[in-house]
Amino acid sequence: MTSRLEAYRVSAYNTAKLSENKMHDDTVARRFGFSGGLVPGVDVMAYIMHLPVKKWGRAFLERGLIEARFVKPVYDGETADITGEESDGVLTIQVESRGQLCAAGSASLPVSAPPVSISGFSETAPVVERRPVNAASYELGKWLGTVPRAWAGDAAKEYLTDVRETDAIYAREGLGHPGLLQRVMNRVLVDNAILGPWIHVGSRMQLLAAAASGEELTARAKVTGNYEKKGHRFVELDALVVASGRTPVAHCQHIAIYQPREQAAA
Repeated sequence: MTSRLEAYRVSAYNTAKLSENKMHDDTVARRFGFSGGLVPGVDVMAYIMHLPVKKWGRAFLERGLIEARFVKPVYDGETADITGEESDGVLTIQVESRGQLCAAGSASLPVSAPPVSISGFSETAPVVERRPVNAASYELGKWLGTVPRAWAGDAAKEYLTDVRETDAIYAREGLGHPGLLQRVMNRVLVDNAILGPWIHVGSRMQLLAAAASGEELTARAKVTGNYEKKGHRFVELDALVVASGRTPVAHCQHIAIYQPREQAAA
């Protein structure tokens, strides 16, 4: 039996206008065929996560499974409608904006979080000096680490505002939003090379524990794919996000175009 969830509407916000990734800059994004700067995929995924957290609450934050692909941009100030249908315990979720399908994903609540050994993920420091991205930056099989990051106090509140989160569970229970784990996954790429404009295109995330607000987060990531497709260079990561250096909070697969093809000038 299929049931439809109450839709969730967001006024999208480009949190990365001033970031190093100029794909979020209007002028640069137009060179790649977009109408303007892109709302980060990790923030669109944060919009998507509102539905399963609303349905399953803290249980989803402790052991939920979610995946999403980003197929069209969401733009700053545009309305994004997040809709979901449940069938046999699986939520099928879509994000639409400007009458187009922008992202598609699914979420479910396993009976328990699968066992993951932290020892299976090599703890690696990020590079001491970042260099312009090249073939060796994300070499297949390479282990990559991140600079530790924490969103505490005002930073945690600001994040919830930025991703337009309305669920009170994070403030009420002192929990970090799982969208922050996706931001850490992006940092795997950024902390280890100087990138030009780039695009996050998809993720799968198995949550393993609910991270407390303000906990220090790092990623231990292995490069599992590095290839060319239709003129774009893709990288795939398999990673464990760790809180306070000891607690695995998410097992993630992350896909990005780290060297997109520019559109030919008209």
